[in-house]
Amino acid sequence: MYHVVIDLEMNPVSREFREIRRKMNDEIIEIGAVKLDENFAQISEFQCYVKPQYGSIRKNIVTLTGITDEKVADKENFAPAFMKFVEWIGNNDEDVTVYSWSMSDLKQIKSECRVKLTDFDTAALAARWVDLQKEFDDRLGLSSSLALKHALGAMDHRFEGKQHTALADAINTGAILILMQDEEKFRRTMQPVIELFQHQEELSASIGDLCPELMELQKEL
Repeated sequence: MYHVVIDLEMNPVSREFREIRRKMNDEIIEIGAVKLDENFAQISEFQCYVKPQYGSIRKNIVTLTGITDEKVADKENFAPAFMKFVEWIGNNDEDVTVYSWSMSDLKQIKSECRVKLTDFDTAALAARWVDLQKEFDDRLGLSSSLALKHALGAMDHRFEGKQHTALADAINTGAILILMQDEEKFRRTMQPVIELFQHQEELSASIGDLCPELMELQKEL
């Protein structure tokens, strides 16, 4: 049994490629992942940059990720890079579970495979995929989703590495997965957050009782 935690960095498809933009909005420019064993101990890392095929990397993406056109100029395109990742996780191994923070990464893989890797079975990958953000929120009883950095902050866990680099994001997401395996420690660590949200819900209910018209207006907005 293995557990793989993945994170992707992406770049928007250039507006000049109108037909492609009808099928996908972004392209993967970095894949980062960590593999954990059956005891949730990290045993391997995967990281690669991916050369986009439909436009240069935008300035805001460079600022966010540090990934430039020069950095990916000699890298592989999506199809060979992604298949290396698939081989690394063990595509034929049913005892591998893949986790990401939200389902946006799986959605991106599906859309990009439809354009660039049409013979890849994304359904088989999706069957082993877990939305860790949803599991985290459900465990805490949250009605709204927490961003990765806020979830780590709630754990009082210092972010390892640089945010918005795929491998660092995967490593830090893995830290949340590991904590969630110990229910008692998880509840003890997250108790201040649970209490905070409970107070917020109580406050919202009180405001709703006192000012129902205001609450209805907020729903409309």
